[in-house]
Amino acid sequence: MSSLSRELVFLILQFLDEEKFKESVHKLEQESGLFFNMKYFEEKVLAGEWEEVEIYLSGFTKLDDNRYSMKIYFEIRKQKYLEALDRHDRAKAVDILVQDLKVFSAFNEELYKEITLLLTLENFRENEQLSKYGDTKTARSMMLAELKKLFEANPLFREKLVFPTFKASRLRNLINQSLNWQHQLCKNPKPNPDIKTLFTDHTCSSPNGARVPSPVTLPIAAVSKPAVYGLPGALSGPFQTVAGTPSANALAGWLANANASSSVQTALIAASALSVQPNQASTLKQARTPSPGLQIIDYQSNGQEQLMKRLHSAQSVEEVSCPANSQQSLWSLDNLPRNVARTIHQGSTVTSMDFHPFHHTLLIVGCANGEIALWEVVLQERLLYMPFKIWNVVTHSVAQATVSKDLSVSVNRVAWSPEGSFIGIAFSKHLIHLYAHQAPHTLRQHIEIEAHAGGVNDLAFSSPYKQLCVVTCGDDKLIKVWTLTGRKLYVFEGHAAPVYSVCPHLKENIHFIFSTDIDGKIKAWLYDNAGSRVDYDAPGQGCTTMLYSTDGSRLFSCGTNKEGDSFLVEWNESEGSIKRTYSGFRKKAAGVVKVDTTQNQFLAAGEDNQIKFWDMDNTSMLASTDAEGELLSFPYLKFNKEGNLLAVTAENGFKILANAEGLRYLKASERRSYEISRAPADPSLMKSGIDVIARSTENSRALEDVSDKTKSWVLAEIVDPVQCQSVSMPDSGDQGIKVSRLVYTNLGTGILALGSNGVQKLWKWSSSEHNPRGKATAGVVPQHWQPNSGLRMINDVPDSSEEKFPCLALSKNDSYVMSACGGKISLFNMMTFKVMTTFMPPPPVSTFLAFHPQDNNIIAIGMEDSTVHIYNVRVDEVKTKLKGHEKRITSLAFSTKLNILVSAGTDAKLCFWNTDTWDKRESIKVQLPAGKEASGDTRVQFHFDQLHLLVSHETQIAVYDASKMVPIRQWVPQDGLTAPITHAAYSCDSQLVYAAFTDGNIGVFDAEYLRLRCRMAPSAYLSQTQLKGHNVYPLVVAAHPDEPNQFAVGLTDGTVQVLEPSASEGKWGIKAPANPGTQSGRTMASSATSNPSN
Repeated sequence: MSSLSRELVFLILQFLDEEKFKESVHKLEQESGLFFNMKYFEEKVLAGEWEEVEIYLSGFTKLDDNRYSMKIYFEIRKQKYLEALDRHDRAKAVDILVQDLKVFSAFNEELYKEITLLLTLENFRENEQLSKYGDTKTARSMMLAELKKLFEANPLFREKLVFPTFKASRLRNLINQSLNWQHQLCKNPKPNPDIKTLFTDHTCSSPNGARVPSPVTLPIAAVSKPAVYGLPGALSGPFQTVAGTPSANALAGWLANANASSSVQTALIAASALSVQPNQASTLKQARTPSPGLQIIDYQSNGQEQLMKRLHSAQSVEEVSCPANSQQSLWSLDNLPRNVARTIHQGSTVTSMDFHPFHHTLLIVGCANGEIALWEVVLQERLLYMPFKIWNVVTHSVAQATVSKDLSVSVNRVAWSPEGSFIGIAFSKHLIHLYAHQAPHTLRQHIEIEAHAGGVNDLAFSSPYKQLCVVTCGDDKLIKVWTLTGRKLYVFEGHAAPVYSVCPHLKENIHFIFSTDIDGKIKAWLYDNAGSRVDYDAPGQGCTTMLYSTDGSRLFSCGTNKEGDSFLVEWNESEGSIKRTYSGFRKKAAGVVKVDTTQNQFLAAGEDNQIKFWDMDNTSMLASTDAEGELLSFPYLKFNKEGNLLAVTAENGFKILANAEGLRYLKASERRSYEISRAPADPSLMKSGIDVIARSTENSRALEDVSDKTKSWVLAEIVDPVQCQSVSMPDSGDQGIKVSRLVYTNLGTGILALGSNGVQKLWKWSSSEHNPRGKATAGVVPQHWQPNSGLRMINDVPDSSEEKFPCLALSKNDSYVMSACGGKISLFNMMTFKVMTTFMPPPPVSTFLAFHPQDNNIIAIGMEDSTVHIYNVRVDEVKTKLKGHEKRITSLAFSTKLNILVSAGTDAKLCFWNTDTWDKRESIKVQLPAGKEASGDTRVQFHFDQLHLLVSHETQIAVYDASKMVPIRQWVPQDGLTAPITHAAYSCDSQLVYAAFTDGNIGVFDAEYLRLRCRMAPSAYLSQTQLKGHNVYPLVVAAHPDEPNQFAVGLTDGTVQVLEPSASEGKWGIKAPANPGTQSGRTMASSATSNPSN
């Protein structure tokens, strides 16, 4: 349907509603599928008219469209089933179970069995999960609240929940305009024409000579103009006028409801609302976590769900995932980090802390005496300590003069940048310091900025227009935005008191900043010079901090006023009003309460020498802890990103609190603890200018690997199956079929393989007594998973005998997979195995696929003709073609930190492309052995840090510094590993490199120095049949996304194997008792082609 046709439907809907044709309105809504009338849907649900509810819903989505749609249908049918049980109408309940709920058993059989068992109970409330089920009316209202969240999260309902804003009686006005135009064309226009029909064009028939045309107004009787109506709440109703209509824009919602105390005049508010740029028209609420009850699906962040809007079938690319238990059933007090795991002495009062965004146990600390420290909290080790000093005394004369008179410079705020590459420090006197963080624990002075006159009260990072910036506020009542080079981009002026805090945020590509001052005034700013868009009073009108939930969907504020009253509230962002106020604070406290959020579910605040916790959906305090005493009166607190650790300030230091999961992890780390080596570095490494790192924080999830780089290892030879753990995927061996591509699912619960015949197979592990986490493991045989329909994921494969070049790319949320095998690229639903669409038919043939890491609508496609196509799925168009290779493309890798795409080909060339402009930055040749011609696949993969690049070729493994586009380390086949390399891959923490060889051997290397740690012979993992067969060896290697010591290999006979170290070892390789092992990797020289001498 064209855009104008869609708009015409909306005009007709408005007309029908104004004319009171209610049934026709809802019928057209359903048949057109353009506007989902939430008010009508609510009425039908609350009335229990379930048949009409599903009929209306069917106009917008089907049960199997995506996970959200499935959950919507499930909740409706579950409610209908429970109501039948509540009426003791067992016959009706059985009918609903068989006719309506049976379909869900294909996705979650255990849940279906649990629902069936409710028939055996006299009262279904005896079921623990349903014990709080109230009366029918309350249950329907609670279900509606959950359905609204699902509708907002469902990509099929995007832009369908809010009726377009236009003037009332718009269709009649258009007709009037048309009649006026027709009347002006009359040869003999009458002053008061009589309009009797709209079926034919108007004309004045009187021959009385020409007269001045008069405006034509359609008679009121012809088209009446009744009062408009609107839906309650954030979902603005249809058929509304422009004036007085609440905007769906989060910021505009605040504007529309600005209170009388606002210093911004009404006219200016209207003007500023109109000044928002077109791409800043609206912000969407993100999905929230489901509430109690029997659940079939958990829904998650939906940042990638616009991928396939162009699909003619309107199918969603979302996977339907069906965990057996509800999310709510997993929430307990054990989720709260309340147990003291570490008590760390800093030596001075800690004023601010922040965990690294990815290394979840790396904590930056700022103190009242101006010093900062970097801590590895599990090892309780201070990695760095830096007292306050002015870096450039000459430049910062004002700061120097102030500090010389007053030595009490304290840290007001420390913060990591979103990607963890910078640390910002805001001081109480004028300055901010920016440090560049270089793994594992090196901080380099980046820039010092004299940011404000007086104290710098807060600091935060933001990335407007894809440029990382620093936002600061201070005693001079200003908010400023700085580039990382110290250039001032914006100065926001408008507060009448010192600015206490800033909260930059991004929603739907709209970057904005909330700011609060010490008098509790809240303002909001876009990155322009148009002034504040919002002027609100925070509850209590005191020092207030604003913050979002982890997923950015919910906004909170917490503060304490001058009278000592503290307020913690959640805001309704759409309306600019307070949604709920949390209770539990002590009256008349002397200080300012600090707050943080975690897991999109919990709030924590420090007050009265305690840490207090709330469930975001409950205003009553959930729990509190004094952390075994010695907390400050108003402790500062900070969760790590995982939410399993909480840092809280105590006297002269801080404490680390852990939840049940965190404690289990810490105990496991203690059992596997080892002494950190301080041995001097290998002299050969010192010559290259690279020092041995004493300890590493690269792998925050597996802290036992922290000091692996300093261990001395001897080569471990694995030749017998008892020396490792392995499991072969069932139904994975196919005669004459090779495993061409292999990847773990992002959750680590399955493995996906693409064969040389274009057929994809999926294996899944499920939770069990032996595998409670349900993760991939060599200790349990997985299931060869297929949907009940029996569909298989089979690519379009041409009949020609030409080489096929199988390739695949898996979406970040495991919802769909894109693959090709010589023919068109196919998009498969990972739950149903249905082909959702095909595109890009050859020629040329696709040879490699890679999703853009920040936009799943953008795909980089390597081609047989040596080009790379940048394809936009949304508009079904190749946006640009990158030309720089001479032969077939064999690999692609993105770096978000460097904003580059690296391509590799059989020409042994690496090309570096700018992902903003798609210009080529550089191209370099892989350094091949003397006399070796460029041939074979070259593969590339970025390190965890997004700076180092692993390059594998049949002749070598190499590590490149991608920022400088130069090689820094190389290993070539030698000693017992002399066969050509087939594939190599980083472990999930980038501490190891797994490499496979054509003779069946597998090598495990230390990633930093490419030192061979472990050699695995074919006899260790191949069966006797395979060993006797014809040259069976691994073609591809895949690393588990969470387990650093687990990897999988795809073999030339179609078999897939998962490999892990023996349970007794737990790691690949053996620690040397004394002298360090020899180095097998070497530092690259410009013309080096041979191995170093030992």
